[in-house]
Amino acid sequence: MSIVNENFLRLDGRYLFQEIEKRVRAHTQSSPQARIIRMGIGDVTCPLVPCVISAMHRAVDDLSHADTFRGYGPERGYLWLREAIAQQDYASRGVVVSPNEIYVSDGAKSDTGNITDLFSPTAVVGIPDPVYPVYVDTNVMSGRTVIGLPSDEANDFVPLPPDDRRLDIVYLCYPNNPTGAVITREALTRWVDYALRTGTIILYDSAYEAFIRDAALPHSIFEIEGARHCAIEFRSFSKTAGFTGVRCAYTVIPHELHVTASNGASVRLSSLWERRQGCKFNGASYVSQRAAEAVCSPEGRAAVQAQTDHYLSTARMIRERLQQMGLRPCGGLHSPYVWAHTPEGMDSWTFFDLMLREAGVVVTPGEGFGACGRGRFRLSAFADADDAREAMDCMERVIKN
Repeated sequence: MSIVNENFLRLDGRYLFQEIEKRVRAHTQSSPQARIIRMGIGDVTCPLVPCVISAMHRAVDDLSHADTFRGYGPERGYLWLREAIAQQDYASRGVVVSPNEIYVSDGAKSDTGNITDLFSPTAVVGIPDPVYPVYVDTNVMSGRTVIGLPSDEANDFVPLPPDDRRLDIVYLCYPNNPTGAVITREALTRWVDYALRTGTIILYDSAYEAFIRDAALPHSIFEIEGARHCAIEFRSFSKTAGFTGVRCAYTVIPHELHVTASNGASVRLSSLWERRQGCKFNGASYVSQRAAEAVCSPEGRAAVQAQTDHYLSTARMIRERLQQMGLRPCGGLHSPYVWAHTPEGMDSWTFFDLMLREAGVVVTPGEGFGACGRGRFRLSAFADADDAREAMDCMERVIKN
């Protein structure tokens, strides 16, 4: 008798970012002197801001004294951090979120994958295409039916709610990874209205909300009336404050959000998440939470906004250069990602290999984000600004030739 979870056998044999690393490694082994500029994976390059470093030093000092030492913290996060998040990330924008609805974690990637523990394996999941692979893969691992929601230039990379079927769960991510697209208040309202009408749960990933510069665009799904009854929101300090190595994020589950069990009982989802985290998670580190608290301070917010402004400046440069190359880019205005067409409809992995071999530039093949990513690629503005300009020069030379 087989005891393996055979849903794993349904996965694509190559995970996007592992395949990228495999090809880059093979190239550097065959051409050890080659210069490589990484414009693919969205890791940050700016150092942590001074007030965050100071907070981390103080936290480490706390751990060195018996009277201030911290071991296990609360699974949902320290209250002082949750209060700071509720005030600075929500109340400051007129959104009501209680500290008791915030669950601190070690990353939005973990949370968006782990949240699937709360839902039935028979749930039907709607996922935009193209999309960040973790949404698809974690649901395939659990045996769920995944329905692709195509998005492209025709719908501004924001799929419409389906007229012909009910979805149990829908993932939305805006500003979007990989396309860099944003969602308007009107479009997000259509999704909330659909969810309220059909009983759908929206899993809203707003990890890149700090890059929004248009006051008319929503930063949180909870800015939309009724969303507290149908949505869960995920946020991260990784790209906002450079915490890709520090690891701190949080999930918001409103107390109003209920689902109906098979016996007809109404179940509060936050209670299930709290139980799940208590069983499988021991909390984010004290040092990382003190660092996150510093990000929520006025000094921290100003400093990290300067960093996101820096990355957005690089994104705009990338977008402009790709336009000049005739590659029809989108994104890069309220997002660190720029999404573009390959030349003459070239296969995205073929384009990846060409850029790596001839330009020394690592891009992310669009096909790795879904069927609608074929013939497209993603560039990240998290690279060093000078490296990004050099990469554009190298890509342009190869494309012209």
